[in-house]
Amino acid sequence: MMLLMEKNNPIEKPFAVTPSKDIRNSSDPDIAGSYYAMQLAGQAAIDLAIQTNTAIVTTIDGKIVRIPAAELIKQRQLTA
Repeated sequence: MMLLMEKNNPIEKPFAVTPSKDIRNSSDPDIAGSYYAMQLAGQAAIDLAIQTNTAIVTTIDGKIVRIPAAELIKQRQLTA
Protein backbone atom coordinates (compact mmCIF):
# COMPACT_ATOMS: atom_id res chain seq x y z
CA MET A 1 0.00 0.00 0.00
CA MET A 2 2.80 2.43 0.83
CA LEU A 3 4.51 1.78 -2.51
CA LEU A 4 1.26 2.52 -4.34
CA MET A 5 0.89 5.86 -2.54
CA GLU A 6 4.46 6.84 -3.40
CA LYS A 7 3.98 5.80 -7.00
CA ASN A 8 0.92 8.04 -7.37
CA ASN A 9 2.51 11.00 -5.60
CA PRO A 10 2.43 13.91 -8.08
CA ILE A 11 5.76 15.21 -6.78
CA GLU A 12 7.45 11.99 -7.94
CA LYS A 13 6.15 12.31 -11.51
CA PRO A 14 8.54 13.74 -14.11
CA PHE A 15 8.10 17.38 -14.95
CA ALA A 16 9.06 18.82 -18.32
CA VAL A 17 10.13 22.43 -18.70
CA THR A 18 9.74 23.92 -22.13
CA PRO A 19 12.00 26.78 -23.15
CA SER A 20 10.25 30.08 -23.69
CA LYS A 21 11.02 33.72 -24.33
CA ASP A 22 12.30 35.83 -21.47
CA ILE A 23 9.24 37.72 -20.23
CA ARG A 24 11.43 40.55 -18.94
CA ASN A 25 11.85 41.62 -22.59
CA SER A 26 8.11 41.83 -23.25
CA SER A 27 6.77 45.05 -24.77
CA ASP A 28 3.87 44.81 -22.29
CA PRO A 29 5.07 46.45 -19.04
CA ASP A 30 2.70 44.31 -16.95
CA ILE A 31 4.15 41.10 -18.34
CA ALA A 32 7.71 42.36 -18.01
CA GLY A 33 7.05 43.42 -14.40
CA SER A 34 5.49 40.09 -13.53
CA TYR A 35 8.95 38.50 -13.58
CA TYR A 36 10.03 40.66 -10.65
CA ALA A 37 6.73 40.04 -8.85
CA MET A 38 7.36 36.29 -9.13
CA GLN A 39 10.90 36.76 -7.80
CA LEU A 40 9.53 38.64 -4.77
CA ALA A 41 6.87 35.97 -4.21
CA GLY A 42 9.56 33.28 -4.32
CA GLN A 43 11.64 35.11 -1.73
CA ALA A 44 8.55 35.53 0.47
CA ALA A 45 7.90 31.77 0.22
CA ILE A 46 11.49 31.06 1.27
CA ASP A 47 11.19 33.50 4.19
CA LEU A 48 7.98 31.83 5.36
CA ALA A 49 9.46 28.34 5.02
CA ILE A 50 12.43 29.37 7.16
CA GLN A 51 10.19 31.04 9.78
CA THR A 52 7.91 28.01 10.03
CA ASN A 53 10.68 25.40 9.64
CA THR A 54 8.99 23.85 6.62
CA ALA A 55 10.19 22.97 3.13
CA ILE A 56 9.47 24.47 -0.25
CA VAL A 57 8.83 22.48 -3.40
CA THR A 58 10.31 23.83 -6.62
CA THR A 59 11.88 22.70 -9.87
CA ILE A 60 15.61 22.52 -10.50
CA ASP A 61 16.79 21.53 -13.96
CA GLY A 62 13.27 20.35 -14.77
CA LYS A 63 13.00 18.06 -11.73
CA ILE A 64 10.67 18.65 -8.82
CA VAL A 65 12.63 18.90 -5.57
CA ARG A 66 11.80 19.48 -1.91
CA ILE A 67 14.17 21.86 -0.10
CA PRO A 68 13.95 21.76 3.71
CA ALA A 69 14.26 24.92 5.80
CA ALA A 70 17.73 23.92 7.04
CA GLU A 71 19.00 23.83 3.44
CA LEU A 72 17.32 27.17 2.66
CA ILE A 73 19.12 28.71 5.64
CA LYS A 74 22.48 27.31 4.44
CA GLN A 75 21.89 28.65 0.93
CA ARG A 76 20.99 32.07 2.28
CA GLN A 77 24.12 32.19 4.46
CA LEU A 78 26.30 31.35 1.45
CA THR A 79 24.85 34.22 -0.58
CA ALA A 80 24.90 36.79 2.25
